[in-house]
Amino acid sequence: MKNLLIASLFICLFSCNGSAQKEAKKTYKVSKTEAEWKSQLTEKEYYVLRQAGTERPNSSALNKNYDSGIYVCKACETPLFKSEHKFDSGSGWPSFDREIKGNVAFSTDNNLGYTRIEEHCATCGGHLGHVFNDGPRKTTGKRHCINGVALKFIPKN
Repeated sequence: MKNLLIASLFICLFSCNGSAQKEAKKTYKVSKTEAEWKSQLTEKEYYVLRQAGTERPNSSALNKNYDSGIYVCKACETPLFKSEHKFDSGSGWPSFDREIKGNVAFSTDNNLGYTRIEEHCATCGGHLGHVFNDGPRKTTGKRHCINGVALKFIPKN
C-alpha cells in the first residue's frame, strides 16, 4: 500500500504540465515590436510600461498634480483616469479611486509572493500599477496606485 501511495504521488507530481497553465499572450489594439516601443519611450517609461517595473515613490511630478484634466496612457494616449477621481493616498504614487471603465484591464500579479491586482492599459497593454482595497471609503474604497511615468496629463481646456 505504501509503494502504491508513493507511486501515485510520483505520477501526480511529474505528469502535470506547468506550461499548460500559463496565460496565452493577449493581443491589443495598439501593438508594436519591442524595438518600436524602445524608440518611442524613454528608458524609464519602457521599464514601467513594457517590463512591469515600478518607479521610485515621490519621483513623479504627477503625484501632487491636482489640476483639472485627464490622465492618458503615455504609450498610446488612451484616457485612463479623470482628475476628479484623484486623491492623495500618501503612498508616493498618483492615486485614483476609479478608472475610466473599459480603458483599463486587470490581471493578477504574484511576483512578490502574494497576489495583487495589476492594471494595464486596455489598448496597448502597458503596465500602469496596481489596485488595492484601501482607498477612500466614501467613494469606491479602491486605490489605483499608478506609476506617474506611465501617464500623460492633459489639462482641461
